[in-house]
Amino acid sequence: MKLCRHLAIGVGFGGRNNGRRVISLNRFAGPDQGAVRLPIIIAGGAAALFFMSLVAIPLFFGANQLYQSAGGGGDCTDTSGAAAQPQQSGDASGIPSNYLALYKKAGQQYGIPWNVLAGIGWVETHHGQLKAPGVLSGSNSAGAGGPMQFIPGTWQQFGVDGDNDGKKSRYDPADAIPAAANYLKHNGAPDKMRSAIFAYNHLDSYVSDVLSWAQKYSAGNFNVVQAGGPTCVDMNGAPAAPNAIVAQVITFAKAQLGKPYVYGAVGPNSFDCSGLTSAAYKSANVTIPRLSDAQYWWGASVPKGQEQPGDLVYFEYLPGHSGPGHVGIVYNPQKGIMIVAPHTGDVVKFQNYKTYPGGAVGFTRPTAHNGRNGPTQKR
Repeated sequence: MKLCRHLAIGVGFGGRNNGRRVISLNRFAGPDQGAVRLPIIIAGGAAALFFMSLVAIPLFFGANQLYQSAGGGGDCTDTSGAAAQPQQSGDASGIPSNYLALYKKAGQQYGIPWNVLAGIGWVETHHGQLKAPGVLSGSNSAGAGGPMQFIPGTWQQFGVDGDNDGKKSRYDPADAIPAAANYLKHNGAPDKMRSAIFAYNHLDSYVSDVLSWAQKYSAGNFNVVQAGGPTCVDMNGAPAAPNAIVAQVITFAKAQLGKPYVYGAVGPNSFDCSGLTSAAYKSANVTIPRLSDAQYWWGASVPKGQEQPGDLVYFEYLPGHSGPGHVGIVYNPQKGIMIVAPHTGDVVKFQNYKTYPGGAVGFTRPTAHNGRNGPTQKR
């Protein structure tokens, strides 16, 4: 039995070349809306503004690449758990009780994980306890004020009367904390959490600090969602499986979401691309070849546009090779979504096969194999 073509370059059985991944850059919109860390933006005259423009350009594009890198590659991100409210850790007991309650209330109201709001609250003003200008009154050199550090223009647009006392005060945590949630929501949170935090303060280090504290405040693992392309919505509206075998294949494949890609792995804790497809069919008592090229010649060929859930979709069939080097399981043909183990450094996930670089080279239906020889004709 031949190994998939990637074996020669050390990527994986039936895997893909990690070095060939294609990414696109999507532009951010909106200026820095308020924290203490960029006072020079508004502080200087023409010379200061010119200097900041030199600094901002590489920062701007660097952040785009970091936070929006997946869009053009056709990735599909499951955002169904993005608004989840994690349990608090022991570290969260250090948050003042009134602030902790407000973080959790705003998190529920706006669908923002409360611990992210708490992370911002700590980094900005230590939950209102920082002894610095602009925390309890007045403003700092950038014009920011209050526990969540809003500048007046941003507060005017996104300020909230959180305690329904008939006024909005950026110094009142009951107003400022839900306003921060409101602003994050405006900038794409919770589905694009990293870029939303970056919009709050345009520093990569700021995003890292906030998420580090958010992780400390949550019990267990806190998974940050950053959708750079199409979202999966864990695919409400996906067509029903055509038969019980396919239903089991899909159920098995979905249960592996988030498990790492590992070269040559067939489960249960990790998979490569053809390891996932063969294991999924094995779970339904259907034995198919182990490797993507052999799988391609095993099942009945399905014309493009007629694929259905459970079919296998193939990529990267290069001259001189025995078959395609990469394979996934069709999940939602209307949207072009597959479940796949992509490559080293990634995890089993939803991905858009219609926008996959190079395009699909074919589809097969393993359940149409007659048990002796596949109906697909080699060419």
